[in-house]
Amino acid sequence: MNKKPLLAGAVALLAAGAFAIWYFSRQPADAHQLVLYGNVDLRQVSLAFNGSERIARLSVQEGDRVTAGQVLGELDTRTLQLQAAQAEAQIASQAQVLQRLKAGSRPEEVAQSRAQVAAAQADAELARQQLERMQGIRQTTAGRAVSQQDLDAAQARRKVADAQLENARKAQQLVVTGPRKEDIAQAQAQLDVATAALAVLRHQLQEARLVAPIDAVVRARLMEPGDMASPQRPVFTLAITDPKWVRAYVTEADLGRIRPGMAATLATDSHPGEPLAGKVGYISSVAEFTPKTVQTEELRSSLVYEIRVLADDPGDRLRLGMPVTVRLALDAGSTNAGSRP
Repeated sequence: MNKKPLLAGAVALLAAGAFAIWYFSRQPADAHQLVLYGNVDLRQVSLAFNGSERIARLSVQEGDRVTAGQVLGELDTRTLQLQAAQAEAQIASQAQVLQRLKAGSRPEEVAQSRAQVAAAQADAELARQQLERMQGIRQTTAGRAVSQQDLDAAQARRKVADAQLENARKAQQLVVTGPRKEDIAQAQAQLDVATAALAVLRHQLQEARLVAPIDAVVRARLMEPGDMASPQRPVFTLAITDPKWVRAYVTEADLGRIRPGMAATLATDSHPGEPLAGKVGYISSVAEFTPKTVQTEELRSSLVYEIRVLADDPGDRLRLGMPVTVRLALDAGSTNAGSRP
């Protein structure tokens, strides 16, 4: 049996198969859509208390959904509450001081100052009369009835009485005039300081509550009641479920086939027959080498561009890092622009 025709036929068949593989490998898999592979990505928030105190309570667990403004935990605030009560008492005391200065002297104080002036004036008049009497006696007796020492003592008593009268008059003037403006301003400033200190304590009491900044899902609970909290130690990690996107990469040859806002379908292995809708939301303007995590049939050394396909996921089926197949419907113009020779 002649085997040469069979061998020639086999060689021809193999050549035809190799040509077919080479030809179809250079054609796009589907001229009407672009298939990409990526992973689900979303934003995360690390929440920590602003104060350093023992954690009193935490109200959520991993997987719980939280809403913006919801209280997730609280610190032990007994010390802050006592300090706030002390600050309130200081404010009340300083407010009374300021009110007393603004009100000025009472009528009774004014009357008392007048009486003191009258008494000092009477003492001064008595001292003057005694001095004049002693001087007259000394003159009539040629200095025999009154000694020089007694005369000097009377003159000193008159000077003291005159000084006390002047002092009483100045004190009366101060009572009638009232406190100085500088004293009132100082008391007002001290009251403002105490009020500001109370405001700081009340703000610290508010900061002792850990509040969710946005609607999210608790991804991790990192601390427990009794732990010492600090601004550097996160208590919760929240996953923001809206928006979600699929991070994928396209080659330079396919870059001209996509545009922002282009509709897409997203398929996952867990729901293969239930694709989700999406749209292209971001196209990177900077090329990069293909990361190791990218699923692509191109060589690892080729340059790619990152894109983000925003997902419409009302049922919350997508999870962080989940692999997703992205299909972009191409129009005629983009198909021609992206076809290869």
